[in-house]
Amino acid sequence: MWRSARWKTCTSPRQHGSGWSAAEGGGLTARSKQTADRFAAFREALKAQGCKSTSQRDDIARVFFESRGHLTVEELYRNVKKVNPRIGYATVYRTLKLLKECGLAAESHFQDGEARYECSGAHHDHLICEECGRIEEFEEEEIEKLQGRVADRFGFRITGHRMELYGLCPACRRKSRP
Repeated sequence: MWRSARWKTCTSPRQHGSGWSAAEGGGLTARSKQTADRFAAFREALKAQGCKSTSQRDDIARVFFESRGHLTVEELYRNVKKVNPRIGYATVYRTLKLLKECGLAAESHFQDGEARYECSGAHHDHLICEECGRIEEFEEEEIEKLQGRVADRFGFRITGHRMELYGLCPACRRKSRP
């Protein structure tokens, strides 16, 4: 059943370099193009809200868009400090709030209750390890179809959903075996 799912491991933020610019264009990878598009959308949203685009906000947005996984504010703050040591925690928090309001960041609260953020994008579900906290994203067409059939059976129109499955990842299962 799960073998047909498309998996994407999201265990930790990717290391990133500073100084990236959307204007650098030539030879962008698909991920770099997506980051450039998100950064441009952020700049436009700031302008539409009458907010300034500052170098600190830009650094925070770049680090966030280049990160992989589900970051807490603290994790994003630590990653941003590597790029710009003068950025404060409150600035990171406020910029993350702006990203969320612009629809460029999605907030999730898993079993630990702590807010985690990821770039908004295609729908996916989550497998969460209760031992180490590892989060796996997956897409499974059969689950989506089944949800639609259940909704139809009850005359319900789905506007959205979130699925989180909790258990032990393979590494933690191996560690717990005698």
